[in-house]
Amino acid sequence: MAKRLINPRVSLLAAVAAAVLLAACGGDKGEKASQTAAKVNKEEITVHQINFVLQRQPGLKPEQAEAASRQVLERLIDQELAVQKAQEQKLDRDPRVVQQIEAAKREIIARAYIERVGESVAKPTSDEIAKYYAEKPALFRDRRIYTLQELQIEAKPEQFDAVRAKLASAKSMPEFLEFLKANDMRFTGNQAVRAAEQLPLASLDNIARMTDGQSAVTQNANGLTVVTLMGSRPQPADEARARPAIEAFLVNQRKAEVVQKDIKALRDSSKIEYVGKFAEAAPAAASAPAAGTAPVAPAVAETPASAASGLDPASISKGMGLK
Repeated sequence: MAKRLINPRVSLLAAVAAAVLLAACGGDKGEKASQTAAKVNKEEITVHQINFVLQRQPGLKPEQAEAASRQVLERLIDQELAVQKAQEQKLDRDPRVVQQIEAAKREIIARAYIERVGESVAKPTSDEIAKYYAEKPALFRDRRIYTLQELQIEAKPEQFDAVRAKLASAKSMPEFLEFLKANDMRFTGNQAVRAAEQLPLASLDNIARMTDGQSAVTQNANGLTVVTLMGSRPQPADEARARPAIEAFLVNQRKAEVVQKDIKALRDSSKIEYVGKFAEAAPAAASAPAAGTAPVAPAVAETPASAASGLDPASISKGMGLK
């Protein structure tokens, strides 16, 4: 006889619901299990409300279900008390509150539509996953852990060449920093350790080609940004380990493409008219990213040094979404 496979998430929610229901009925065998978990003055807090909160807590284990449900219930009681007091003071009619409620409502409804559109996306095949793995050696087979240092330097355009020249000739970073201090250039710096999957996908191959101690320079609004590869160490990921991350990434990528195409079709089939001062900026607004898609990082003007390395320091802190 074939065995039925049980979804762990479903069984966890079932355990949570059972625990809360038992608490709600107080163990009275003569009473029918109630969906009411607590009463706060004249209002009820239900098991469905508790389950909704618990569903948004990933990694919850079945044995933690009862304790977690009780903690959620206490938070919902506090929330209900605050809501009742706010209504008593008519805060729910405050124009600012009403505006926030409407904005949240619109966002939730729009997100629901975006998620519905994305449901049509098919999962990648094993061959597609294997192909992606083979095409991204810096991300998997030749994966490394990078130690990166970033400097934000306040400088005038006429100082750029001198900064680049000193960076190229300096024997060490402390020597370069002393040059900045001697020329009264203000700067701030930070250093971070990032795995390959935490770096921007568009920049990863170029970062992987950098050697320890190499720097890349780009212009920013206040001067220059210098990113230096202080060091790195290999930590490869085999295909079996990488498959779940690749599948999730490809699915999300396909969803973004489908959503963007759908929103574009909606724009093309709708009458959109910009009014007043917004009419002047209409072309820029029309080219904005579709709702629900990942925002695109602003372009950064590259110096010859950064063009050679292909590194975009401004996006180093933005992960590519792979875990």
